[in-house]
Amino acid sequence: MTEARRALLVVEDDPALQTQMKWAFDAYEVAVASDREEAIAQLRRVEPAVVTLDLGLPPETGSVGEGFRTLEKILELAPDTKVIVVTGQHDSANARRAVALGAYDFFAKPFDAEVVSLIIDRAFRMHELQAENRRLLASRTEGQGGIISGAPSMLAVCRMIEKVAATTATVLLLGESGTGKELLARALHESSPRSKKRFVAINCAAIPENLLESELFGYERGAFTGATKQTPGRIETANQGTLFLDEIGDLPMSLQAKLLRFLQQRTVERLGGRDEIPVDVRIVCATHQNLQDRISSGLFREDLFYRLAEIVVTVPPLRDRPGDAVLLAHSFARRYADEQKRARIGLSDEALAAIERHRWPGNVRELENVMKRAVILADGPVLRASDLGLDGAAQEEEPLNLREARDSAERRELVRALARANGNLSKAADLLGISRPTLYDLLNRFGLRKQE
Repeated sequence: MTEARRALLVVEDDPALQTQMKWAFDAYEVAVASDREEAIAQLRRVEPAVVTLDLGLPPETGSVGEGFRTLEKILELAPDTKVIVVTGQHDSANARRAVALGAYDFFAKPFDAEVVSLIIDRAFRMHELQAENRRLLASRTEGQGGIISGAPSMLAVCRMIEKVAATTATVLLLGESGTGKELLARALHESSPRSKKRFVAINCAAIPENLLESELFGYERGAFTGATKQTPGRIETANQGTLFLDEIGDLPMSLQAKLLRFLQQRTVERLGGRDEIPVDVRIVCATHQNLQDRISSGLFREDLFYRLAEIVVTVPPLRDRPGDAVLLAHSFARRYADEQKRARIGLSDEALAAIERHRWPGNVRELENVMKRAVILADGPVLRASDLGLDGAAQEEEPLNLREARDSAERRELVRALARANGNLSKAADLLGISRPTLYDLLNRFGLRKQE
């Protein structure tokens, strides 16, 4: 069986030029269209990876309005398609405008078949690389509950969540704000036997203390001014499901005792009521605070901590998850481009370098906000470092090349050893675990003055 040829769509209203291009590009399965309507029909029929588009389409062959409308429609329907626009010989302004709107490249009439073939081949290769990259991301970086990560530390967390999901153990998630603790709690619920029941979340730090008790435990009619009807609390609402107590470290001491009693007896009493109501619920908690410190300070009950911490899961911050910031940035760019109904947005090398350099004190939540803002305000199809608004975005990029990175690390350690040895080469060689001749070679390679 012969391999199917790659599909190329040629949008051109000149029949003679259509024939010439079909002949020149016979390595591909070429479909042709003469106007916007036919181009969209062919786009849906053959789903080409690459399109060549003459901007001077009828009924406005003397202008580029119809061509640009066609470009925008193609990118709206198939944002991954590589569109190569065809312009007049001296029409660089419209070429730049087309690229800014999302076109992959351009060439001018009359076209050189050899040059255009190279452009088209490069577009097909780029389309294939990006498709393969998406497949790899989908297969290698999906953790529990759709969490995107390639970092071993985060994938280990996802595996742990998967293991404890089937149990009834109370789980305590520890980690900085914005690391995805609620997402992990939802993933745990969705992987558990309780997945068909409710997942109920409450932020213990977001509700005033005088209202939090009634939110958690409910109240009877007439329990206080304004209690006009019997109202079950969040614990009851989550019966047979999962209750997520976010920022449990901020739970007031008065409620800690009542929560501990519930965990021991698995019954609740509504405010103003006397009946003990049995509740079957899985408890998952989270906090960014150090609970041991709060216990030492008398702000958190030690007995409650041990009830909640049957399984403790520590979620790593984004800065300790190598490569994840870039993976997530690509994912957020795709998501918000789709939401804004615009063509797929890419990230420049300088933008990726800025993302890698940033420490992300707000973690994934901060990164998501940065990417959403950048996509909404972006002028073109590629985000630059300046679009992200990150501190230090203009710093020099660290080398990604392995040889450059190795050389940089070796030079740094060589300088450190020389400093510690106070210029004594024998001692420096011993510190580095290398021979003296090897040390001389390194000094020569990095242009460092030998110190005797």
